[in-house]
Amino acid sequence: MSQENQNIATENEIDESLFHLTDENIKDIVDAVESQDSDIVTNALEDLSDADTAELISKIDNDSREELLNMYGETLAPTCFLEMDTELQRITLSSMPAHQVASIITELESDDALELIMSLDEDYQNKIIRKLNAKLRVVLEEGLSFPEDSAGRLMQREVVSVPELWTAGKTIDYLRAASNDLPDDFSDLFIIDPAHHVIGQVPVNRLIRAKRGVKINEIMLTGLTQVPATMDQEDVAHLFRREDILSAPVVDEEGRLIGVVTIDDVVDVIDTEAQEDLMKMVGVEQGDFYRAIWATTGNRFRWLFVNLLTAILASIVISFFDVAIEKIVALAILMPIVASMGGNAGTQALTVAVRALATRELSTTNTWRMIWKETIVGSLNGLAFAIITGVITALWFSSPMLGGVIAAAMIINLFAAGFFGVTIPIYLDKAGKDPAVASTVFLTTITDVVGFFAFLGLAAIFLM
Repeated sequence: MSQENQNIATENEIDESLFHLTDENIKDIVDAVESQDSDIVTNALEDLSDADTAELISKIDNDSREELLNMYGETLAPTCFLEMDTELQRITLSSMPAHQVASIITELESDDALELIMSLDEDYQNKIIRKLNAKLRVVLEEGLSFPEDSAGRLMQREVVSVPELWTAGKTIDYLRAASNDLPDDFSDLFIIDPAHHVIGQVPVNRLIRAKRGVKINEIMLTGLTQVPATMDQEDVAHLFRREDILSAPVVDEEGRLIGVVTIDDVVDVIDTEAQEDLMKMVGVEQGDFYRAIWATTGNRFRWLFVNLLTAILASIVISFFDVAIEKIVALAILMPIVASMGGNAGTQALTVAVRALATRELSTTNTWRMIWKETIVGSLNGLAFAIITGVITALWFSSPMLGGVIAAAMIINLFAAGFFGVTIPIYLDKAGKDPAVASTVFLTTITDVVGFFAFLGLAAIFLM
């Protein structure tokens, strides 16, 4: 390896180490916890970033985690809990006394405090809320009153707003004087009228460039996007993506400013929703990695049971052609090929459709165009693989007719796969169901049934 390549490799290794807590580090900390060497543990925890601390807690076993939290929980930075998976948050915080969780929540901004308490059971939530000061208690109770996964639960209550008649100089003086009461990070100021309605927005960079005597309503941006508190967080994320904004005011039913949604929260929403949709398509949940064995088994059992029922349906179709299969053993050998190709082609179309629905790229104006396109794509692939599998089968079993049968079945099944792969999620979405949850089960059933019925039915007609 050249010196230049060695330098690049070394730099890559250094970069990698910046983002990962090593297994050796974790072992050293666990050993120190077990030996009750508080100096080593305390120093190690102080050197860890929030993400590293969350990673440490996620990777150690339950006994070590419980011991670490009991002995050193009060030394952990409150913000480290925000870096954890939601299920790990619930497990970790539920093992702590209510007063300790209340102390953690008190140190956080309102949106982060609500995020932590939302992961807990309702009874435990109430115990924690009773230990908070009156102001924070009201804020969290109000947040919990909004629908789950809504902007009201996502928003931050600490919002910077000023009257429209203030000058830029007065606004800057106010921000300096009230620095302790402001959010840790903000990029925009919202301009309000006497009724607390939002009439404009001033980016911080525009404010600091303005002369002190300029009135704030002369430099504000109008026509800004306002988010109703009841709006679903996926719709909020779509707004941010479409409008390219860093923050948006959240308003109540009367249009009064009650909070702000910022881009960092939206990024978390996009990441969470993407993971949830991916996992739902295969019947698992985001917190399965941290759940107990029985709980995880129960969650997956329901999905597998539905799959069993659909598999039985496909087997019933096969049973109609048992005589043909007994006489022509090659049919049993070739059946999985037809079903597998249909399932994979259908999943491709389904994935495109689910993504298009999630990103609002698919609507009534282009639905039929997408259905037509995916059906044609499936048919063309069906034709291509019909030729390939037909030729291979004819040579393999010395039967041109059998090759023609599997070729025809391949075309039929991939046509069905393309059509149903895109129409099933669209139909489920219009019916108010989550297309990421049930689409795969229905699609697999249809491609199996159509594939087996076409292949075995054609074989019964032309080969018996």
